Amino acid sequence: MSIDMLNTRRHFLRSAGGGFGGLALTAILSGESLARPHHTAKAKRVIQIFCPGGMSQVDTFDYKPELEKRNGTPFDPDGKLQFFASKPGNCRGSFWKFRKHGQSGLWMSDLFPKLAKCVDEMAFIYSMHSKTALHGPACFMMNTGFTLPGFPSMGAWVTYGLGSEADDLPAFVVLPDPRGLPPGGIINWGSGFLPAEYQATALDTTNSKHPIADLFPPSDVPEITAANDQAGLSFLQKINRLHQETRRDNSELDARIKAYEMAARLQLSAPDAMDLSKETTATKRLYSLDHTEIGPFGRQCLLARRLVQRGVRFVQVYCGAENTTAKKIRPNWDSHEDLNRDHGYWGAVLDSGASALLKDLKQRGMLDDTLVICTTEFGRQPASQGGVGKGRDHNAGAFTSWLAGGGVQGGVGYGATDELGYQAVENPAYSYDLHATALHLLGVDHTRLTFYHNGIERRLTDVHGHVIKEVLR
Repeated sequence: MSIDMLNTRRHFLRSAGGGFGGLALTAILSGESLARPHHTAKAKRVIQIFCPGGMSQVDTFDYKPELEKRNGTPFDPDGKLQFFASKPGNCRGSFWKFRKHGQSGLWMSDLFPKLAKCVDEMAFIYSMHSKTALHGPACFMMNTGFTLPGFPSMGAWVTYGLGSEADDLPAFVVLPDPRGLPPGGIINWGSGFLPAEYQATALDTTNSKHPIADLFPPSDVPEITAANDQAGLSFLQKINRLHQETRRDNSELDARIKAYEMAARLQLSAPDAMDLSKETTATKRLYSLDHTEIGPFGRQCLLARRLVQRGVRFVQVYCGAENTTAKKIRPNWDSHEDLNRDHGYWGAVLDSGASALLKDLKQRGMLDDTLVICTTEFGRQPASQGGVGKGRDHNAGAFTSWLAGGGVQGGVGYGATDELGYQAVENPAYSYDLHATALHLLGVDHTRLTFYHNGIERRLTDVHGHVIKEVLR
C-alpha cells in the first residue's frame, strides 16, 4: 500500500467516527507492514548528526583561497553592511589550513584529520542557506522545515510514513548532548500536529541502566516489586482502554497507551541497547570512549549504531547544547569571541565521533543502507568579529551540510558559495532540498508524504524542495 493510499484511509477513518474507526486507525498507524515506500529505497534508516550553534563553513569544508588572499583587508569598505550582531570586520581567512584528500581530491580543513580520511564516502552540499540567523528558529527550520515551533520534525515524518522496524524500541530516538538541550529544546524533535506517537524518545546516554526517566520503579521502595508493578501497569492499561472508548481520534491518549505498552518492552530492550560492555576493545578505542572530552560524543555515535542495528528507523545525535557546565568554551559551535578556541574544541569532538561512526558502519556492511547526515543550522561570516577579530558572526547566507551512505555518491560536492564564502550563489539549497533528498533515498516522494491539518495538506518540505540528484548513486 502506498503512503498516499495510507493517508486516504486515515482521512476516511477520521470521518467515519465511532469506536471501530478509532481502533482501525490505531491499527493502521501501528502496522508497519501497511506502509510502503513510493519507490525502491536505497536507505532503510537514518542517523542525523546535528551541530547547533552555527558551524563555520570557511573553516571546515568550504575552501576559499580568495579569502586567504584578502585576509586582513576590509570586508565592507563602504561600511554599509550589517551582520547579525555586528558590523563586518576585516576579511578573515580560515583558522585552519585546507588540504585536498582522498581520490576525489576534495578540500577539508585540518580541523578534521580523521574525517578527512572518509572524504570519499561523503557528499557535500556547499550551498546551504537558511531563512533566519536566529539559533532557535534556524534549528526549527533545519529540523522541521519551518522557522516557527509546532511543526513535526523530520524524524517524526519519516516514522509516520515508514513505521518502525523494531518491536521493542521506539522508531525515532534522540541522543541529546550530555551537556544539555539544543536551542529550542525538545521542540526540535516533536511530532507537531502528527499523532503524538511519532515524537522522539530521548535517551540519557550517560545512564546505561536507566536511559529513560521513570522507566523503572524506584529501587528504594521495597513494596514495589516487579510483579505488582506489572499488575499496576496492566490495571492502568485497562482503565485507559475504557477511557479510550469514549474518545475519538485522541492521538495523545493513543500515544500514552502505546507508550505504556512500549515501556514494558523497553525495560529489557533499552538497557541492552545501551550496554556497551559487549563491544570489543577495538570498537571502544575507535570511538575514543575513554577520552574525557571527546568520549561522550563518541558514546552517542556508538549508541546510534547500536540502535539502528536493532531496527530503530531514525536516530538524531546532537553535538553541542544550549548551555553547558564546560569551562572556557561555548556550549556549542557559536563562536563570536574566539573561533579557534571554540571550533577547536567542538571540531575534535565531531571529528572523532563522526569518523568512527562512518568507519564502523562501513566495516559492518551497514553504511550501504544507512543514511548519515551531518548539518548545522547556519554558517558564519567570512569577516572577523570581536575586539581583536578572533570570532565570526552568524551567517544565514551560507553553510555546508554533508551526507554519506544509503545511496549517496561519495567524494562529490554540490553547489557553491561566492569567492569569499559569504553567500550561496550556485544551486542554493534550503532544508527543503536536504529533506527531499533524504526522503527520496528512503523511498519516499516528499510531495506525497502529507498530513491534513487545519484545512491544509501539510508536508515536511512545505511547498518547496527538490531532490539533489547530483549527490545520489
